[in-house]
Amino acid sequence: MSKSTSKASDAKVLATEPLMIKDARWTRLVLTTYRDPLGKQRTWEHAERATRPKDSLIDGVGIVAILQKSSGPELLLQKQFRPPVDKTVIEIPAGLVDAGESAADSAVRELREETGYHGVVSEVSPIMFNGTPSWKRVLDGIRQTKRCLLDPGFCNTNLNMVHVTVDMSLPENQNLKPELEENEFIEVFSLPLRDLYAGCKRFEEEGYAIDARVGTLAEGIELARRWKL
Repeated sequence: MSKSTSKASDAKVLATEPLMIKDARWTRLVLTTYRDPLGKQRTWEHAERATRPKDSLIDGVGIVAILQKSSGPELLLQKQFRPPVDKTVIEIPAGLVDAGESAADSAVRELREETGYHGVVSEVSPIMFNGTPSWKRVLDGIRQTKRCLLDPGFCNTNLNMVHVTVDMSLPENQNLKPELEENEFIEVFSLPLRDLYAGCKRFEEEGYAIDARVGTLAEGIELARRWKL
């Protein structure tokens, strides 16, 4: 089977075993000692990414890429097999930041590499509500809000969600040429924003896992529709 004909659903987990700390490339376990509000000393074990650049405040980016189509805006999505959950996951494009790279620059690069699309950043914003206190600034004309922790009880991983607009009339967005790495198997598709919530339900029924970022976007759109916000 060639890479051009393979599908994300063709992958499967073959075995799971303990990983020695010395052999871990992407993550590390940490024991943190802290003082609780009553002054008692406690410990907490958690995980950290081992890849965050020293000059970066974030690990990576999630990309809300909106395809501007005559029929209406569509959200760019991906199907990718994720071994930790042993499922093909419905995701948005995402990736880790490189050293010296801003969230906006990282998003544009990752979008091009994973999907072949060229886009323009309009906003950098949070997706979660359990992160640090919010802050806001304007940098190079892009409105930015706080970074958010994805699962602060388990790890310190964080990211910026980056909104990117894709002009489908541009020549560079006609003949797509993704730049996938040898171990990346990504299926790219899009869904009308108005159908995202129903689409998530359908995907789950079909056996896919839904990435929390996709689910959060879908919930927000559905709440806005129901409450006429």
